[in-house]
Amino acid sequence: MSVTLNDVLCSLQEEQSRLMMKLQQLKRELVDSPRDKIPFPVPEIPVVFQGLTLQGRQVSKFLVSNSEICCPLPGGSALVTFDDPKVADQLLQQKEHKVDIEDCRLRVQIQPLELPVVTNIQVSSQPDSHRVLVSGFPEGLQLSEEELLDKLEIFFGKAKNGGGDVETREMLQGTVMLGFADKEVAEHLCQTGQFQVPLGRQQVPLRVSPYVSGEIQKAEIKFQQALHSVLVTNIPDVLDAQELHDILEIHFQKPTRGGGEVEALTVVPSGQQGLAVFTSMSS
Repeated sequence: MSVTLNDVLCSLQEEQSRLMMKLQQLKRELVDSPRDKIPFPVPEIPVVFQGLTLQGRQVSKFLVSNSEICCPLPGGSALVTFDDPKVADQLLQQKEHKVDIEDCRLRVQIQPLELPVVTNIQVSSQPDSHRVLVSGFPEGLQLSEEELLDKLEIFFGKAKNGGGDVETREMLQGTVMLGFADKEVAEHLCQTGQFQVPLGRQQVPLRVSPYVSGEIQKAEIKFQQALHSVLVTNIPDVLDAQELHDILEIHFQKPTRGGGEVEALTVVPSGQQGLAVFTSMSS
C-alpha cells in the first residue's frame, strides 16, 4: 500500500495535536501541585536522659525543640536511666518493684516512658527577593558574631562591591542572612556568587546565594519508648529527695534486684513537678 504526502501530513498533524494536549495537561498539573510545600522525613535522632532536670516547673505537656525533648515528671516519682537498655526492659517486665528502705519495704510501680518524636514535616518555602545568604566562613575565624556582621554589612553595603543599603542581618548556624532595601542589589549579588571579603587579617572567599524562607505547615509525631530509662512511680513521702536518690541508686545498681549500671537518676518529691530534659545521644 502506497503512502501519499497527504497521509504523512495528516499523521504529523494528529501527533502534534496529541503532544499539545499532553503539554497542556502537564502545565495544569504543575500549577496544581504544591511546589512550595515540601514534605520530607526527619532523620531519627536517639535521645537519652543524662540527668538534666528543671524542678518545680508546672508543665503538663511535652516540649520538643531541636534535638531536645522535655518530659514532665509527676510528684512522687523517679526517672532512672541505665547504661544497658536491656536492664530497663527487664525491670519493665516486673511492673511492681520492692525497695528496701531502713525498716520498711516500699512497693513502687515501674512504667515505660514514651517520648514524642517528629517523624515527618511539611515545609512551605518561598524565595525572598530582598535577602541573600552568605556562606563559606572558615573555622577558627577570630571574630565575634557582632564583629562579623559589622564587617559583612560594611563590605556588602558598598556600591563598588556590588552591594547597597543593608536593612537586616542575622547569624544562622554558620551562615549569615543579609536583607537589602533594593531587591536588584540582592539579585546582582546572587548572580555574581563569589566574593573575596576581608575578615580580620585575611581575604576570605565567600559565596552569596538566594535566601529561601520556610515555615513548618504540618508535623507528624509518633511516641516511642525511651529505651534506656524507666519511670518509678508511687513513691511515698518518707525521706527527703537526696536520701531517696541515694537509696534508689544503690538499689537499681544491684543485678540481684534486676538492675545494672545507672547512668542518671532524678527524684521528684511528692507535691512537686519536674521536667526531664532528653538530649541527643551524639551531643
